[in-house]
Amino acid sequence: MNDEKARFADSFNVSRETLNRLEIYADLLRKWNKRINLVAPGTIETLWSRHFMDSAQVLALSPSAAQRWTDLGSGGGFPGAIVALLANNLDLRVILIESDQRKAAFLRAVSRETGANFSVMAERAEAAVPTKADVVSARALAPLETLLGYVAHHIDNNGLALLPKGAKAASEVELARKTWSFTCESIPSMTDKDAAILKIGDIKRV
Repeated sequence: MNDEKARFADSFNVSRETLNRLEIYADLLRKWNKRINLVAPGTIETLWSRHFMDSAQVLALSPSAAQRWTDLGSGGGFPGAIVALLANNLDLRVILIESDQRKAAFLRAVSRETGANFSVMAERAEAAVPTKADVVSARALAPLETLLGYVAHHIDNNGLALLPKGAKAASEVELARKTWSFTCESIPSMTDKDAAILKIGDIKRV
């Protein structure tokens, strides 16, 4: 087991069975990424930390009682597919929304070949039928002021948004408050000292 994979397994107490499923996912990602742009090619070598661990930390922040999780603009499956693979709550229903048909096909292949319990909606987030999710996630999809509109469309009344953001997280929050009212907790990222996961609730348009 390489160092990155071992660190991932230790950090999230991952079983050998789940690690095997994640290895299948990693192999699929490497193969498909040669044909369609799922992740930046330069991040393939650090897949376990850059994408897998970065996604797993989002699940670690979610309420244990969550039953419906919607991931917006899933792309290569981060964080949504990782959430589905790692979730201990077998009743958790995970929906990945991805408008690019080729990426949606990749995500369905991941679900089929790893046995991950998620479904895929090949639609734009703002046009899809509202999913009334307990948790909504989105990674690198849009600036927060725009993203909150997509989140509000899919989140349940008492739901929570978990949104990984980069070095401009604080300025995005400040700008978003001009058009949205929301609670926000910024949690430092495990994988990038300049990044954070925004834990957002009570979303209402001003």
